Amino acid sequence: MELNTVDLAIEKHERKPRVMELDVVDLVVKEHKQKPWALISILQDIQDKVGYLPPDILKGVAKEMDMSLPQIYGVATFFKSLNLKPQGRHAVTFCLGTACHVRGAGKIMNEVSNLLEIQPGETTEDGEFTLRAVNCLGACAIGPVMVLDGKYYGKMSASRAKDLLMEFRS
Repeated sequence: MELNTVDLAIEKHERKPRVMELDVVDLVVKEHKQKPWALISILQDIQDKVGYLPPDILKGVAKEMDMSLPQIYGVATFFKSLNLKPQGRHAVTFCLGTACHVRGAGKIMNEVSNLLEIQPGETTEDGEFTLRAVNCLGACAIGPVMVLDGKYYGKMSASRAKDLLMEFRS
């Protein structure tokens, strides 16, 4: 059997599925009646329950939906709200849109990146924080903006960002 690049990429990160996770796939897909147009909702619902979309979950969805793995993988990688890697307990997002950028958001994010010792898109080794950068959060009037666990913090500074992160560190 010949493996394509998606199979190879997934095989590289393979892990043993937990039975509970595969039961979640079965349950969620059945809730959506295996409708192909519900694929994004299916992936979001599974991610809400499991925390992210590991390779075995994507394979399970492909099987249950009677779709190819590259189709499932294509959707999972297209939408930034879907995560293929475990995420931290706390999500830290910086807006790097024009209004935030000119007010120093990039510099602030770099200082936070150095503090956490990770780059945007990565999670700290202790699993506490995942750092993200986005093009715009639509909160230009209060920029620079940092979002921490869904709460917007405007007029951000590097020292304020560091203080907030220390409050959230367990």
